[in-house]
Amino acid sequence: MHNYKELEIWKSSLKFCTPIYKITSKFPEEEKFGLISQLRRAAVSVPSNIAEGSAKSSNKHFVIFLENALGSCREIDTQMLVSLDLEFLKNEDFSILSYELNRIMVMINNFIKKLGEN
Repeated sequence: MHNYKELEIWKSSLKFCTPIYKITSKFPEEEKFGLISQLRRAAVSVPSNIAEGSAKSSNKHFVIFLENALGSCREIDTQMLVSLDLEFLKNEDFSILSYELNRIMVMINNFIKKLGEN
């Protein structure tokens, strides 16, 4: 078992939730149950899956949750692209969020590879 609170991937993905919440608070009210909700749930899902997976008894099971976290990252990426197309998200904000999201995905992928070696 791993202490998720010590994992850099968990810390980074948890920190990523804050700008998602702040930026989506500026989206149109009619998106409350659409993109706002989807982006926020997907963002929270990333550190949540990492935390849940860290409690599993084997690395093999942990990897499944890390892959779920990666899936949530892909959801976020897609939802940010839709938000950009609809002009709910500014280009500058999109670039900053995309950079950080890609960094998190690389870290998760690297951790999956490391766990697979053990």
